Amino acid sequence: MKIMVSACLLGENCKYSGGNNLRPELLRLLSGHTVIPVCPEVLGGLPTPRVPAEIVAGTVWNREGVSVDDAFRRGAEAALDVAEREKPDLIILQSRSPSCGVKEVYDGTFSGRLIPGRGIFAGLAQAAGFRVMDVDDVLAEGTERLLRL
Repeated sequence: MKIMVSACLLGENCKYSGGNNLRPELLRLLSGHTVIPVCPEVLGGLPTPRVPAEIVAGTVWNREGVSVDDAFRRGAEAALDVAEREKPDLIILQSRSPSCGVKEVYDGTFSGRLIPGRGIFAGLAQAAGFRVMDVDDVLAEGTERLLRL
């Protein structure tokens, strides 16, 4: 099985804070599969670390009030290009991210409040017909879920 994964989940230091979201249990599940790491924000030209960003009325803004929407959209398109070239069976993305959130994202107030919604790349990938899952859902269901897909 070929699986595209948010690079931060694999331990790549591409998170806004300069760190990562390494999930060792995910690494175990991915063993034996072809893994394609992707970070739409880095692909869009954003630095690491970077000012946190959230989606506000459909546009991505950072906490300093600067629009970073172009970089997020450029990165999402670049990540989608990788997906279209590699044709993964599944895309596993980081929860709540303005790029990769599958089910919910932060509400744009930088208060930590979550709302239903999708990140820019997650939405593009789903619209293009790719099977996209939140990492927490994958880990909750484990290997059996991956094998059923």
